[in-house]
Amino acid sequence: MPGGPPGVPPQAESAQDVHRWWGLVVIALAQLMVVLDATIVNIALPSAQRDLHISDANRQWVITAYTLAFGGLLLLGGRIADFVGRKRTFLIGLVGFAIASGIGGAAVNSGMLFGARALQGMFAALLAPSALSLLTTSFTDPKERARAFGIYGAIAGGGAAIGLILGGVLTEFLDWRWCLYVNVPIAGIAVLGGLSLLHDRAGHHEARLDIPGVVLGCGGLVAIVYGFSEAEPRGWDDPLVLTLLLGGVAMLAVFVWWQTRSAHPLLPLHIIRDRNRAGCFLTMALVTIGLFGTFLFLTYYLQTILGYSPLKAGLAFLPMTVGIIVGSTQVSARLMNHVAPRALMVPGLLLAAGGLTILTQLTVHAEYATHILPAELLLGLGMGMTFMPVMATATQGVAPGDSGVTSATVNTSQQVGGSIGTALLNTIATSSATAYVAAHLNPADAGDPAVVGRVTNVGVVHGYTVAIWWAVAIMLVAVVVAATMVTVGAPRHRTPRGERLGPAV
Repeated sequence: MPGGPPGVPPQAESAQDVHRWWGLVVIALAQLMVVLDATIVNIALPSAQRDLHISDANRQWVITAYTLAFGGLLLLGGRIADFVGRKRTFLIGLVGFAIASGIGGAAVNSGMLFGARALQGMFAALLAPSALSLLTTSFTDPKERARAFGIYGAIAGGGAAIGLILGGVLTEFLDWRWCLYVNVPIAGIAVLGGLSLLHDRAGHHEARLDIPGVVLGCGGLVAIVYGFSEAEPRGWDDPLVLTLLLGGVAMLAVFVWWQTRSAHPLLPLHIIRDRNRAGCFLTMALVTIGLFGTFLFLTYYLQTILGYSPLKAGLAFLPMTVGIIVGSTQVSARLMNHVAPRALMVPGLLLAAGGLTILTQLTVHAEYATHILPAELLLGLGMGMTFMPVMATATQGVAPGDSGVTSATVNTSQQVGGSIGTALLNTIATSSATAYVAAHLNPADAGDPAVVGRVTNVGVVHGYTVAIWWAVAIMLVAVVVAATMVTVGAPRHRTPRGERLGPAV
C-alpha cells in the first residue's frame, strides 16, 4: 500500500489501510441493497400484482415509485450529507430504509406498497450519496482508487442483476414479500459495521438548505416521470400528459436559473459545467433509460411467455451478473490507470448495444441459449466496462465540501434515467402490443380463447422488441456522448511511493 502521512508509523498505516478496506465492505453492502432494490421486486412483481390486484397500467409504479423518489431527492440527500456529515447521514438512511422495507413487505393493498416503495426511495436518497462520497474521500491513491471503484462499479452495475436473482430465490421458496423483508437484516449488519468502521470529517452545520431548489428540482423530475407514465393510458397528446411534461421541463429550467442566484445552491453549477463530469452524468442517464425498462420486459418475458418459475427466471440473469463483475473488476479496474476513460466507456456501450440488439429478435418460441444468454453476456460485460469509469471520472478531483452533492448527481442520473426509461419504454411496449393485437386479431376469432391468447402473446413480445429497439437507439446516443464529451486522457504519471494525491482519511 502507498505510504501514509508524515509521522504515521508503518504499523498504524497498515491498520488504517485494513480498516479502510473493511469500511469499503460496509459501503458496498449498503450500495448493493440500494441498487438491487430497484430490480429485486421485478421477479416478484407478477406474484405481487396478483396478490394485491394491481392493474397492468399501474404495475410499473412498484418500480417507479422507488426510483422516482430516490432520484428526485438525491440532490437534497447529497447536500444534507455535506452539511451534517456523511457517516451520520449514511446511518440514518440505513435505519429508515429498513423500516420502509418492513412496511412494504407487510402491504395489504397497492397504495400501501407504492407508498412504502416511495419511502424506501427517500431514505435511499440519503444513503447512496453518503456511501459514494465516503468512498471518494477514503481512497485517494490512484491504485487503491482503481481497485475500490472496480468493486463499487461491479456492485452499481451488477446490483440490478443480483436483485433479479435474489428476487427469484425469495419468491420461489418464501414469498414475494421477502424481497422487501430481506433488507432489514442487511441494513442491520451495515449499521453495526458503519458504527465501528466508518469515519468522516465534521459536516458544515452553518450552511442552509436550498428549499426553493428542492421544490423546483424534485417537482420537475416528478412531473416528467409521471407524464411519461400517464402517456400509455391517456395518449401522448392528452392535455394532462402535455402539461406534466412541459411543466416539468419548465420547472427544471427555472431550477437551473435559481441555482445561479441562490446563496446556498442545491447543485452548484460549477459541478456540471465541467465537460467530462457532465458527459459522465449524461452517459449514466442514457444507459439506465435503456436498461431498466429492458430488465422489466425480460423478467415478464421469461415468466409469462416462456413459463419460467420465479427461481428459474432469477437464475437466468446470472450470466449478466458474471459479465458485469468481469467487466468492472478484471477489465476496467485493471486498465483505468493506463487508458483514457472513454477508451473503456465507448467499447462497453457498444457491447451493451449489441446485447440489446440480440434481444430485439425475441419471439414467443425463442431459446434461452441462442437469444438470451449471448445478449446477457454482452450486456453484462458492457455495463461493467462502463459504470466503473463513469463513476470514477465523475467524482475525480471534487472538493471535499462538494463530494456529497457530486455523488448525489451521479446517482440522480442513474435513478432518474431508470424512472424515465421504465415509464417511457413500458408505454411504448404497451402501446405497440395493443396496436398489434388490434391489427391481427380477426373479429370472428374474438370468442376463441386459444386464438386470443396466441395473438396476445405475439403482440406482447412484439411490444417488447419495439421498445428494446428504442433502447438500442438510446444506447448509441450514449456512445456519441461518451466519445465526444468525456475527453480527459489517461493518467500521465504515477504517484511516487510514500505520497498521496489528497489528504489522508
